Amino acid sequence: MRAMILAAGRGERLRPLTDKMPKPLVPVNGKPLIAHHVEALAAAGFQHIVINQGHLGNMLPDALGNGERWGVTIHWSDEQPRALETGGGIHQALPMLGQGPFLVVNGDIWTDYPFARLRAVKCDYAHLVMVPNPRHNPEGDFALHNAIVRESGPEKLTFGGIAVYHPRIFAGCEPGRFSMVPILLHEMNGHLVTGETYRGCWSDIGSTERLEEIGVDVNALL
Repeated sequence: MRAMILAAGRGERLRPLTDKMPKPLVPVNGKPLIAHHVEALAAAGFQHIVINQGHLGNMLPDALGNGERWGVTIHWSDEQPRALETGGGIHQALPMLGQGPFLVVNGDIWTDYPFARLRAVKCDYAHLVMVPNPRHNPEGDFALHNAIVRESGPEKLTFGGIAVYHPRIFAGCEPGRFSMVPILLHEMNGHLVTGETYRGCWSDIGSTERLEEIGVDVNALL
């Protein structure tokens, strides 16, 4: 199984910090956020990691290289000058992700999720990791019932930005800029999206306030 880190976003809510660096290079505990992801994926047994590049994307290979220091191979998917959103970005990278299911993780989350767990997931279309609703998303995204993710239902949870997708979920998609959400909703209508709940460490650090919540001194980075 291969893995992909979504790292092409502009990071508008982290400006002016992201005016000079891509969001995944924001340092957390002494190293770039994305380096934590690469390290965790390597420890979980992933040998090939795809990373997409968008805003200031040329800085990412300069920081991470080819992955040799972690014992992995990093493959780069260049979306400059305009990022392709989640769906379009993954679709462009499909030739690098293999024929079977692959893991995708958002580059702007902070988590200790055990990625090795997803290597054993049976995924025919999509498998989503859901988390308890954070303060910035109190209504949640989707409902989870008996390991099936649905668009609506009681006690909705938040999509944690960690998923396994099978390439077949992109059947019929054309190259270009598009979101994963409509694709997922379509498959949910057919009860084809599975999921799980993770209650460990997880934070979406898409704003300066949330960065400070995990102990990052934002002022020192400006």
